[in-house]
Amino acid sequence: MDSNHTCDVCYKVLLLGESGVGKTAMIRSIIGLQFDPESVPTIGIDFARKTFEVDGAKVKFEIWDTAGQERFRTITRFQFRGTKGVLLMYDVTNKKSFSKLKYWLDCVDQELDQQNKEPVPVFIIGNKCDLDEQRQVTAEMGEKMAESSYVHGFMETSARDNTNVQQAFHQLAEAMTEINHPKLLNAYLCPMERRERDTRRMAAVLSTRPSNRYSISLNRPAKKRKHKCAC
Repeated sequence: MDSNHTCDVCYKVLLLGESGVGKTAMIRSIIGLQFDPESVPTIGIDFARKTFEVDGAKVKFEIWDTAGQERFRTITRFQFRGTKGVLLMYDVTNKKSFSKLKYWLDCVDQELDQQNKEPVPVFIIGNKCDLDEQRQVTAEMGEKMAESSYVHGFMETSARDNTNVQQAFHQLAEAMTEINHPKLLNAYLCPMERRERDTRRMAAVLSTRPSNRYSISLNRPAKKRKHKCAC
């Protein structure tokens, strides 16, 4: 590989969800910044870059942290343009943020179906899993939402202590690359390494731990929803 080579592919990723679910904290965690309990809600758009290695290929993310407040819905709608992957977040200690997932899923359907020829992987993320004593949404509820919504996967995270943050972004990187540049996944691996990779992925799919389960097939067809968003 060329020493000046910075990445093989670059994808735009949106973090969606209500205000206060921890989108900004997730970005701070993934780029190595310390958790800030005094962080104020995002006003408009925040932005960060992060590169992941997927089967030897370098996959760069342009991560867009969008405001969850009602008055910024139009900004969020504009930022759907060019999006190739979505982390849809809720707060496990706030049931209202969980109930709003259907609104955001309808927004994703309406906006991205019109813009993209290829499927856009969506992962539902239940954040703040470290606050178990304050929990209002169980992991099982999150899994059922993911299954009924036909998204690509579900995971619980904690941006405060970095639980599953890297894993969530890496799983999204794998899904996006497999959909948009499938040949790239095999470009850097020998046949034995490919078999080992496939074995690891199967083990992850069959895992029974709710915080690490990805039981939705990448090839499962997206469910068409009847309701349209008001964003």
